Amino acid sequence: MEGEITIVSNPTVNVRLTNTISSFESMRRFNRGITIAELKGKLEMIVGASPSSMELELFSVSDIFLQKMDDNEALLGSYPVDDNCKIHVIDKSGQISEFTDVSKVEKFELPDDAYEKRTDSARSFMKKHGVGQFNEEEKAKKRAENAARREEEKAAADALSVGSRCKVQVPEQPTKLGTVMYVGTTDFKPEIVMVIVWFYSQGYNLLISHTVFWFKFPLINAEDTWWMSMSGFYISV
Repeated sequence: MEGEITIVSNPTVNVRLTNTISSFESMRRFNRGITIAELKGKLEMIVGASPSSMELELFSVSDIFLQKMDDNEALLGSYPVDDNCKIHVIDKSGQISEFTDVSKVEKFELPDDAYEKRTDSARSFMKKHGVGQFNEEEKAKKRAENAARREEEKAAADALSVGSRCKVQVPEQPTKLGTVMYVGTTDFKPEIVMVIVWFYSQGYNLLISHTVFWFKFPLINAEDTWWMSMSGFYISV
């Protein structure tokens, strides 16, 4: 198909997990095709809360609150979940882990301004040797890389036009034909994204599928492809 665009999307997503029971953060991989109820069942073994007492909140890669994940029948992929997004588990039962509750533990606390003045601290060492967040050369390099990446994304977006036909490929699923309906940005993500709507027939009935995908550029590299959200409805005629 002349001028077609091929898009490959990952059916799984890596997310950060936090919860109100402990202060530990972990990383887990989940299939986008599971329901929120199934996700809660998997989280029970990780955070120690029962699914019935869980509330889930979704945060962006930069820890900006996006929305509650409160529809147990909805698919994980129907929410704007991306690699390195955070799912925060709120345990409504109110239990507190005895290993992380430090409210009754005697400890030495030092105000930040006093710590800043110390010359024998890790922060002082990092400043002196230009390590980590105090490495100005590395920070400038990352800023330049981010600027170059944004230019590449913009160039990729400029090469697309609304109304272009395209193919959407998801591993282990049939290739779907679609149309580019929008290219631009969203309120909840600063990156350039694209909306795909596809139409297809199945069996004896024509099913008109209106499904929205959000992708991050580049489009072809599966490791960099970004499946932001999916929502759909079907009409039989």
